[in-house]
Amino acid sequence: MTLTGPNEIRSVAPGLWEGFEAWIFDLDNTLYPAECNLFDQVDRRMAAFIAKRFGLEAEQARRIQKRYFREYGTTLRGLMSEHEIDADEYLAFVHDIDVSAVPPDPVLARAVSRLPGRKFIHTNASTDYAEKILDRLGLAGLFDGIFDIRDAGFAPKPDRSGYQKLVDRYGIDPARAVMVEDIARNLIPAAELGMTTVWRPTATDWSGDGADERFIDHVIDDLADWLAGLVGAMR
Repeated sequence: MTLTGPNEIRSVAPGLWEGFEAWIFDLDNTLYPAECNLFDQVDRRMAAFIAKRFGLEAEQARRIQKRYFREYGTTLRGLMSEHEIDADEYLAFVHDIDVSAVPPDPVLARAVSRLPGRKFIHTNASTDYAEKILDRLGLAGLFDGIFDIRDAGFAPKPDRSGYQKLVDRYGIDPARAVMVEDIARNLIPAAELGMTTVWRPTATDWSGDGADERFIDHVIDDLADWLAGLVGAMR
C-alpha cells in the first residue's frame, strides 16, 4: 500500500469512492482545525475538576490527570475506576468551554450535505459537546448519528470494542465504510475491521502516534477541500 497525498486523492476516479455507504468522522481536530486549540481548554478543566473534587493544588491535580490518561486511556475512565466519579457530572464540567474559536465552514457543510451515504461522528467526547461543535461549523443536522464515549461504554478510541458497538448499532458494513481521523492510532481498529481509512495529520504532539502505513489508506491535509473534490468528481 502507498500512502497518497491530498492532490492524488482528489484526482482519482470517482468510482473509487462511490461504493461506500457509511462515512465516519472523528470530531476534534478533524472536522475543525487543530489550531482552534479547544483541547487546551478541556485539558485545563480536567485538572480543575480533579483539584476541586479532591481539594488538591493545581500541579497535584494535573499529575493525577495525566496518570489516569496514561493508565486508563482517558482521565474519565481513571476517575470512574478509582473513585466512582459520575460521568455525566464530569463531562458537563470539562466540556463547558468557549467554542467560539471554531469558525463556520460552509465549504465543509456543503460537501457533507452532498456526500452520498450515511454520515456519523465517532468521538471520545460527549454528544452535547459534539452538537455544540457541529452547530458552530454549520453542520448541525447533517449526520445520521453521533456515537460518543457513553455509547462506547466509556472505552475510548482506540479500544476496538467501541468500533464494534458503532458498527453493530448502525448496521454498518465495514467493507463499505470510510473513517477519517486526526490521530493515526485510532485508525488501527477501523482498518482491522475492514474500513478504508483516511488520516488527517495535524501539528499536535499525538497526531502521529501509531502511524503505520498498514492501517492508513489515504492521507489528506484539508478535509473540506478533499470532500468537496470527491463530491464534485462523483457528481
